[in-house]
Amino acid sequence: MNSEKKIISTSNLSIGYHTKGQHTIIAENLNLTLSSGQLIALVGANGIGKSTLLRTLTGIQKPIAGSVNLNDKNITSFGSLALAQNLSLVLTDKLPPSNLTVFELIALGRQPYTNWLGKLSAADLDKIHQAIALTHIEHLVNKIHHEISDGQLQIVLIARALAQDTPLIVLDEPTTHLDLHHKVAVFKLLKKLSQETNKCILFSTHDIDLAIQLSDEMIVMTEKHVVQDQPCNLITKGVFSTLFKDDAISFDGEKGKFVISN
Repeated sequence: MNSEKKIISTSNLSIGYHTKGQHTIIAENLNLTLSSGQLIALVGANGIGKSTLLRTLTGIQKPIAGSVNLNDKNITSFGSLALAQNLSLVLTDKLPPSNLTVFELIALGRQPYTNWLGKLSAADLDKIHQAIALTHIEHLVNKIHHEISDGQLQIVLIARALAQDTPLIVLDEPTTHLDLHHKVAVFKLLKKLSQETNKCILFSTHDIDLAIQLSDEMIVMTEKHVVQDQPCNLITKGVFSTLFKDDAISFDGEKGKFVISN
């Protein structure tokens, strides 16, 4: 069984943004812990601040107060290269136009380790082939990346993050624009990878019912609080019932999913 290691921890973290010299605080006093071998979902209503939390946890944005530690070091102390060797990001941004093959796209994950010529070593190639094998996309490697489906591209981007070989992988809405079949495929792949590679995988999602079924832990953001726990405990505590301000949407604790009332 994989042993858990603390990858990210926050201490009295306050997140938000600066406008015209003012601090706007979205959430405060957050004490979160993300450990190896765990699949952790970040959920909340639109505009609640999930992206701000992700940006702060990954060092893209500075905290308003408190700190984020990555592998027991303050994340602000990492240079860009060291940070890229400790965490990898899978974002929803469209890829810039290019004729890169799927293999070449995955190989970009090795950029934090290649020499100044960008030459791939035998060790780099080994990591790339491991990532391809783990995601079962051998049949795609010679295709141009814009020739494959959105669902396939999402798996390829996950493979690129695996090739980067960091203890933490963070994904922002990885199942956006995917049909149910591909949503489930991505969720199940992330679950498998967290177990088989012992990496910590954090992802934001609107697919809360699927996240409840497959995540080891969830971070739930509401206007009043941010709670981290196992899905079963969050259900017992009634946390999901506070997620949406809409009388037509309610959470059925017995079924473990949201229901729509007439």
